Amino acid sequence: MQERIRNIAIIAHVDHGKTTLVDAMLKHAGVYRENEAITERVMDSNDLEKERGITILAKNLSIHHGQYKINIVDTPGHADFGGEVERVLKMVDSVLLLVDALDGPMPQTRFVLKKSLDLGLKPIVVINKIDRPGSRPDEVLNMVFDLFCELNASDEQLDFPVVYTSAKMGYAKLDINIESSSMEPLFAVVESNVRPPKGDASAPFQMLIANIDYNDYIGRMATGRIFHGKIKAGETVAMIKADGTITKGRITKLLGYEGLKQVDIEEAGTGDIVTVAGFDEISIGETLASAENPVAVPYVSIDEPTLSMNFIVNTSPFAGREGKWVTSRNIRDRLTKELRTNVSLRVEDTESADTFKVSGRGELHLSILIENMRREGFELAVSKPEVIVRVKDGQKMEPMEYLVVDVASEFQGAIIEKMGPRKGEMVAMAPMGDMVRLEFIVPARGLIGLRGEVMTDTRGTAVMTHTFHEYAPYKGDIPGRKNGVLMAMENGETTAYSLDALQPRGILFIGAGVEVYGGMIIGQHNKDNDLEVNPSRGKKLTNVRASGTDDAIKLTPPRLLTLEQALEFIDDDELVEVTPQSIRLRKKELDPTKRKRASKG
Repeated sequence: MQERIRNIAIIAHVDHGKTTLVDAMLKHAGVYRENEAITERVMDSNDLEKERGITILAKNLSIHHGQYKINIVDTPGHADFGGEVERVLKMVDSVLLLVDALDGPMPQTRFVLKKSLDLGLKPIVVINKIDRPGSRPDEVLNMVFDLFCELNASDEQLDFPVVYTSAKMGYAKLDINIESSSMEPLFAVVESNVRPPKGDASAPFQMLIANIDYNDYIGRMATGRIFHGKIKAGETVAMIKADGTITKGRITKLLGYEGLKQVDIEEAGTGDIVTVAGFDEISIGETLASAENPVAVPYVSIDEPTLSMNFIVNTSPFAGREGKWVTSRNIRDRLTKELRTNVSLRVEDTESADTFKVSGRGELHLSILIENMRREGFELAVSKPEVIVRVKDGQKMEPMEYLVVDVASEFQGAIIEKMGPRKGEMVAMAPMGDMVRLEFIVPARGLIGLRGEVMTDTRGTAVMTHTFHEYAPYKGDIPGRKNGVLMAMENGETTAYSLDALQPRGILFIGAGVEVYGGMIIGQHNKDNDLEVNPSRGKKLTNVRASGTDDAIKLTPPRLLTLEQALEFIDDDELVEVTPQSIRLRKKELDPTKRKRASKG
């Protein structure tokens, strides 16, 4: 059986069609019954993945095709979830590198491809969306080859097979000029080019845990790949922790994959990807091994976090109105639970019992956690994201990001100008028809708040992506937000009359009829200073009429900020208040007297 197993991961940039390709492969292999309702993007399992159309968690499935069993792992395309990718690559023997036939390789592609090349995996290149208007598969293939050379691929890795696909239309072909109507060529390439899993079926049992899930009935479930030997349900095995301690336990449930479904199986052998239950304390990166001869599998180290922010108990006047979980104990328990499955997250206590320092791989990584918490009924306040600075040989080092901006030629000057004060260094510039691709290496600090400005300058047409590059010497000060804010001076409900008078002062974030409190931010000021205003002033009604004063009030629609935009907008002395129904901006210090004193101090 071991000779017929093929373990592959699909890696690609966000939106290049990984999950859609998995859908097409499932359909071709006949995983669905003829009358079965088929959901689109079947691998995006949680609500946030479906809404945003991105993969956040790595997921497994298996397809039987002819005499072969193909285990596929769908990985996230976003660098913020790189921790998911790194541990998944340890489970597979090859990767399908998926590239859009129009966009070509993007920074995330570079990031994940480098990880897989370093592990010695031999990729298969899949050029997807060949049915897209303007697609240029030949040029993209050359770009992929150049990228392989740049990442120091070996000669064997450079000799990669290429498959052209349209996952949406459900066909694959080995030559762009040949007609095809099915995914069969892709399966043929996988079966002939991916090596069967290595490992000795007769050696003592050894399995590396790469994913953890939780089930209310079974408890913790650990998914991983069997490196050596075989395992049966009900068997007693040893669990080897990261620090080397060994405990024994019984496997209460052994699950394999049939298509997307987990099914009970009696035994599994070398090369299989399976899920086991029976161990409450097991974590990612630990080994299950034979009870008589326990030997640990060496584990791949995960990149350290580069960004941190404080999660603080909500202390605003509106605290506790919408949320179910509001105390520091609730927040601590939720963060501890998240640490079990989210390997690239770190949580530390601070001097204040109400504040936790949470570090992650990027803004998106942390904002997805906050979004999940607010949907579960939590209330909290979050501070401005800060990059994690290290000291190496007495020198201050900071994380650098590799930034790629695709923008219309007319806006390229504005983008280049933006990168100067942010200490960005241009490394490449390439025309792409009417568009230009600009590539920079820029400090991670310089990216905070950049997306909003770039979108404004390019009228929403720019495509911006970035990925962690390296730690480099500290680049000096980067100017923060230029504008001040408009903030409410007292509690009350906003009126159209009052907001109409405030419109010329700046951009408003709230409309009429919204409850506000003193110190809450209601808009962005046109000037660089903060301004206290009264948005809840009503019109004095008298029986004296004056001509022209009763014109209908026309309010410009407010600029409603998403969670990510709010985190990018705030300054050091401000917080984002997150509750199940609202996202509000506020000053850390709500008392105006104390705030003035602190700003002078």
